[in-house]
Amino acid sequence: MKDHPYIVIMAGGVGSRFWPYSKSSKPKQFLDVLGTGRTLLQMTFDRFREIAPAAQFFVVTNQAHASLVKDQLPELLDHQILAEPLRKNTAACLAYAAYKIANLDPNGVMVVTPADHLILQEGRFLQTLVTAISAAQISNRLLTIGIKPNRPETGYGYIQYIQNEDDTHVLKVKTFTEKPNAKLATTFLESGDFVWNSGMFVWKVESLIDAFRHHMPDLADVFEEGKSQFETIAEQDFIAATYSTLKNVSIDFGVMEKSDQVFVVLGDFGWSDIGSWQSLHEVREKDELNNVVEANALLFETENCFIKTDSDKLVVVQGLDHYLISESENVLLICKLDAENKFRDFVAQAKKKGEDFI
Repeated sequence: MKDHPYIVIMAGGVGSRFWPYSKSSKPKQFLDVLGTGRTLLQMTFDRFREIAPAAQFFVVTNQAHASLVKDQLPELLDHQILAEPLRKNTAACLAYAAYKIANLDPNGVMVVTPADHLILQEGRFLQTLVTAISAAQISNRLLTIGIKPNRPETGYGYIQYIQNEDDTHVLKVKTFTEKPNAKLATTFLESGDFVWNSGMFVWKVESLIDAFRHHMPDLADVFEEGKSQFETIAEQDFIAATYSTLKNVSIDFGVMEKSDQVFVVLGDFGWSDIGSWQSLHEVREKDELNNVVEANALLFETENCFIKTDSDKLVVVQGLDHYLISESENVLLICKLDAENKFRDFVAQAKKKGEDFI
């Protein structure tokens, strides 16, 4: 099994931009968002089973959701579910996974993926992974998967790469840019040397740990001190104590943007980050007026909308364009479909009404 990579699924998000369907008790990665009969987490597991056995998977999630992971992925043993006591962003999440794996296999290769992606062309995706895994064998290399953009998307981060005639698949990264405005995103698209940042990574475990030592020494020192406690009864106590001391830092900001050993493998395999109602609207089946309807509904003069309810209640809609109507349990939400930047406010205000609403 050591010939296979270790798959690390990041499943710790709260999915606030999918509220009220996604709630704190059951975030979107644990829901059948795409109507396939499998949750996003299960679909991610299924996808990566093509390149690794179940024994080499690790799922990092909040400790409140560890039981959901166990229920949805019964193939995993308890030690493969890494339960975080606090949300401290992706640097801490991946340090936990890296030191855990290093304890088992210091020469292992990690493939890191969020739990909420849609990939339509899985054969081409797996070919891209094979390229990245091979490229990651060179020590200190940190690989990320970049998606060839087809529109000036402002909801994704961008990676600029350096053209290389000798190897057009594995390219040196020049810059990272967080979500740009529309004008800048258009410039990126027209330049031809920018790709979307997918949030998927490939590296040798020792390469990532070396990068932590160099760029985030405080984080590395904490995990170095406790690495002997992994795979013992003391592991959870160590993690509980450690997380209270960690800073909230993303792996992009903490390591990838600082390292000169970052490379990108270009991918074109029908990828989407299912991060919001609007992104889900783009990939779901629609009626002749571009509406996604998952409800018992009657629509009049309504187009480009997303209507979803969990009940058989008849929903009658007239005269709306680009709206979301979502009823889930005790919450009814009606807002602009592209209002994802408002959702934190929605959830914060709903919380004041009571914890049951979030």
